[in-house]
Amino acid sequence: MEKKYTFAEFMDIIRQLRSENGCPWDREQTHESLRNCMLEEAYESVEAIENKDMENLCEELGDLLLQIALHAAIAEEKNEFAIEDVIKGISTKMIRRHPHVFGNSKADTAEDVLQNWEEIKKQEKHEENFSEGMLRVAKALPANIRAEKVQKKAAKAGMDFKDYEQVLDKVYEELNELKKAKESSNMEAITEEFGDLMFTVINLSRFLLINAENSLTNATNKFINRFVDVERLAAKESRSLAEMSDHELDALWGQVKKLK
Repeated sequence: MEKKYTFAEFMDIIRQLRSENGCPWDREQTHESLRNCMLEEAYESVEAIENKDMENLCEELGDLLLQIALHAAIAEEKNEFAIEDVIKGISTKMIRRHPHVFGNSKADTAEDVLQNWEEIKKQEKHEENFSEGMLRVAKALPANIRAEKVQKKAAKAGMDFKDYEQVLDKVYEELNELKKAKESSNMEAITEEFGDLMFTVINLSRFLLINAENSLTNATNKFINRFVDVERLAAKESRSLAEMSDHELDALWGQVKKLK
């Protein structure tokens, strides 16, 4: 029978890897050196979910758990905290933030749950104003997601557009400002105005009730698929895309676009 490992046994494996007689690579790791690994494993887990690949998701969740265990082991060695503290912290947080399950509060809808969650979180963080909550939005988040979170917090404070048309007008305004900045050839101004335009487009996505991050991902995937088909068509003619004229490329792109 295949051996099954307990969580305690798994942590012992991680501690052995970090020990003097363990693995040189694992011993060298720090919180900082593992930062990108944590991000990569999280994104790979999300990709497995998007692909509905449960076998891969199981593997990727294991890789993600490995990152958590490594960080906990590193902290344990420095007497900062242990994995038991991590588990205790998240357990008590779940109980505290679900008073409708573990207490006497009521929450009949998912919206009620989210509202209660945010209010409890605000009390835990001792936030006295909206600015404090906005400043707590993690800077390490993907820019699209961070912008949306900031905008939602601003909306709760009453600082928001009235409707979709108003946001769309703002998009055109920012686009014109970007064009003027480009005419000035001032790279600092161009960069700033481009950022303003993107920030406003994220606002537009909120009013369209779509996820900007997912929408951009889908658009990128669509471009890749069409590009692959265009290159395949060119290869059938023994041609390279690099040697084709703009007119020829446009013709192939139009041909692929009609099919997909």
